[in-house]
Amino acid sequence: MTQDKQHKNDMYGNIDARSESEEGVLPPIPAATVVLLREAEQSYEVLMLKKNSKITFGGMWVFPGGKIDPEDYGEENDLEFAARAAAVRETKEETGISLDSKDFIHFAHWTPPPGPQKRFATWFFIAKSTDVMSVEIDEGEIKDHQWIKPSDALAKHSAGDIDLVPPTWITLHHLSLYEKTDDVLDHFSKTTPKVYETRVVKASDGDRVAMWKGDAGYGDWDADAAGDRHRLVMSPGGFSFENNVEAY
Repeated sequence: MTQDKQHKNDMYGNIDARSESEEGVLPPIPAATVVLLREAEQSYEVLMLKKNSKITFGGMWVFPGGKIDPEDYGEENDLEFAARAAAVRETKEETGISLDSKDFIHFAHWTPPPGPQKRFATWFFIAKSTDVMSVEIDEGEIKDHQWIKPSDALAKHSAGDIDLVPPTWITLHHLSLYEKTDDVLDHFSKTTPKVYETRVVKASDGDRVAMWKGDAGYGDWDADAAGDRHRLVMSPGGFSFENNVEAY
């Protein structure tokens, strides 16, 4: 049997399960995050936070956010309302920045594959920051922060200087395709949010592969299937996004 070749930022853990109904599979926890953009010289930057090494996603660089709490639902009993409220609350707690959820654009939703590990089904929002925003991290859950260009964050990850979980990496990859904040917001305001119901399998060469709908191997959980690609190859040497089915 080919040994797994697992990247250190491959967060998916045990990948034996194939269904949410299997014994031992934990239900995903609803969560929300917001990608904050600000203008920069000849481009734009995103706000990234470094997680405390002793908590979930410890040491990873992420966007502000966290799990949805019962009080986030208010009187609406609506999951998107709660997700927006959670993103506002978590951003305030982690950075000191106050946001208005009405400014958010919902652009993606991520669900990890079934498994026994703690999982978060996460709403991804995006918004433009204002010039007066200053970041004040709590030095508890969050240990550091930086405003950084998406392409620079990807380069640092490739060099091994920062750690990124796959949904963050994919988001930065897509953002790196755009040069201006307004271009990003205009694009996402006109597109349907992408849904990533992730399936992770091991390819015959030992690399673990995250696949999404449209990939030839998605239906049969087969990373070696010939055909279309919509996947992230998580080899020990780095991440590689392969896609010929989805427009970004």
